[in-house]
Amino acid sequence: MSTHSKKKELAGVWLILGAAMLWGTTGTTQGLAPAEANPLSVGAARLAVGGLALLAFSLFRGSFRKEGEWSVFLVGVSAFFVAAYQLCFFSGVAKTGVAVGTMVAIGSAPVFAGILGYFVRKERLGIVWGLSTLMAVAGCLLLVLPGKGLHADFNGILLAAGAGFSYAGYTVTMKGLLEKCAADAVVALVFSLAAVLLAPFLFLYDASWIFSSGGLLVALHLGIMTTAVSYWLFAKGLKDVNVGTAATLSLAEPLTATCLGIAVLHERLMVMEYFGMGLLFVGIVLLVAGPAILPGKRTAVH
Repeated sequence: MSTHSKKKELAGVWLILGAAMLWGTTGTTQGLAPAEANPLSVGAARLAVGGLALLAFSLFRGSFRKEGEWSVFLVGVSAFFVAAYQLCFFSGVAKTGVAVGTMVAIGSAPVFAGILGYFVRKERLGIVWGLSTLMAVAGCLLLVLPGKGLHADFNGILLAAGAGFSYAGYTVTMKGLLEKCAADAVVALVFSLAAVLLAPFLFLYDASWIFSSGGLLVALHLGIMTTAVSYWLFAKGLKDVNVGTAATLSLAEPLTATCLGIAVLHERLMVMEYFGMGLLFVGIVLLVAGPAILPGKRTAVH
């Protein structure tokens, strides 16, 4: 790999980490939403605001006028997976609890992404990715589970795993679109279409919470910062980072969420949870710095 390619890949890694840190603010923000806000209507509002913001940004930049070879199939599948993630995650958490649902969704995503990346895009995953992912997923497990009353509902676990697969699915399909089209145009089109798919949930559930001052701020933060800005960063980074690596880097999300919980919500953690934070952090650092430490072990893409 050339020096220029290495620099582009490293820049992509930092962009994805930035996106993951913004995603990590989602839980804290949702916790500040009005009590009557249904999780599915929150997800629909998030995509509606984010999709509109991305579309306005892309139209302003003239991104759709740039040359590109659009695949209707990949656009449709990407939008379906983005919408499916929202539905599967929120429904899974509702059935089996936040701890188990989050752990299954987040922990399964890198595994599904690695498998799909290998079979769909022929991306080979090296030892650095394997060790980093193992450490990061184990860290998530320790971070989520200790000291919590757990309720393992089989249907809830399947839905949470569906969220992990959906994340991996749109990462793979968006990667294909990003090879031929501008990043901001891709995320604008995909998320706008996903917002249309979820629009009925704004009518099925009471969405009046959005028009309160607190609700509006929550919707704007979720839509603009944790969707529009974060997925733009993610798409820009994904251009130069393979699917499996991107999914593992995204595990910075629960690390950020936990740090915010301690700093903002004054949550107190057990010893094993602090150990999980450390393990997760080391796994991500290994993925970022591993290729430099272990030459010849960089993930190969064919």
